[in-house]
Amino acid sequence: MSYLPNFSHIYIESQVKGNDLASQCIKRFPRAKIIEIIDYKSIFNRPNQDFQTQKKSTKLILAKKNPPFIYPATDILQDGGFRNFYYTTPVINCIYNCDYCFLQGMYSSSNIVIFTNIEDMQNAVHEEMKSRPFPTEPMMLSISYNTDILAFENILPLTHEWINFANNLDDLHLEIRTKSAQIDAIKDIKPSNKILLAWTLSPDSVIKDHEQKTPLFQRRLSAIQDMLEKGWAVRLCFDPILLYPDWEKDYQHMFQKIKDNINGDQLFDITVGVFRMGEDHFHRIKRKKPDSNIYYNKYVNKDGILSLPENEKDKINNFVLENLSEFCSKDKIHFWM
Repeated sequence: MSYLPNFSHIYIESQVKGNDLASQCIKRFPRAKIIEIIDYKSIFNRPNQDFQTQKKSTKLILAKKNPPFIYPATDILQDGGFRNFYYTTPVINCIYNCDYCFLQGMYSSSNIVIFTNIEDMQNAVHEEMKSRPFPTEPMMLSISYNTDILAFENILPLTHEWINFANNLDDLHLEIRTKSAQIDAIKDIKPSNKILLAWTLSPDSVIKDHEQKTPLFQRRLSAIQDMLEKGWAVRLCFDPILLYPDWEKDYQHMFQKIKDNINGDQLFDITVGVFRMGEDHFHRIKRKKPDSNIYYNKYVNKDGILSLPENEKDKINNFVLENLSEFCSKDKIHFWM
């Protein structure tokens, strides 16, 4: 069963009243109190908000997004070899609550904003494709950079909308990053090699301690098996791999379960990353989450990004290769350190 937040309040901008997606969303939560507003920022950007306190009773905000609609990928994003790599933000914030997520350092509010003018975003993608830096190469668009969009599919069919859009546009590929097991909502869609489902996997010990409200490992693995059998392109993301007592034992156990249940040759690729975060976000989150041991490890500051020392990165690199190089071709294992 998928986690579904129970929104007690829905704020809606006057300009999106009557919008199809907004109307669908309001019908999904008939008991919610509907509050009309002029600008979503008047709620989302209010002073003296506390991200974690709001997580206990998250509110939903329906709004119209203004330009820019798409953005070139940042250095922290894994581009997967696509030189035309962009991201868009159909949704701000996530229904999950992972300790290491940068969103809690970026925003003071954990309320969720859904932008309902999806056509404007898609038109902007269409225009950007005409002027992409490498015109003979396809464009990869991440639609879940600031959220887990698949986890919202039982609220609104946003993933459906984007997949259908990409399938009707030559040279556009989508990356859908997720921890969700909410695959029933997209099972009716014909698999396409232009759509990359990128699942983040962690041992259950990490999920229980640091990935609150997310599905446990086995549910994610079952979803991956199902989608691979149907012919979808799937990426496995071990990102971030966290260091703690017995981390090698836990990750090795997880890797073995994967090898026992998945054919590595069927995978699009595997990406591996360590904890990394901009120093401003890091210190902001550390103040808000003093009980999370993630923020008390020894990190190195390189160009404003905090991450593990090189010897620790090498240790993780070697550990992953020892466990996965026979399962999946080395040229399909990419490290983001």
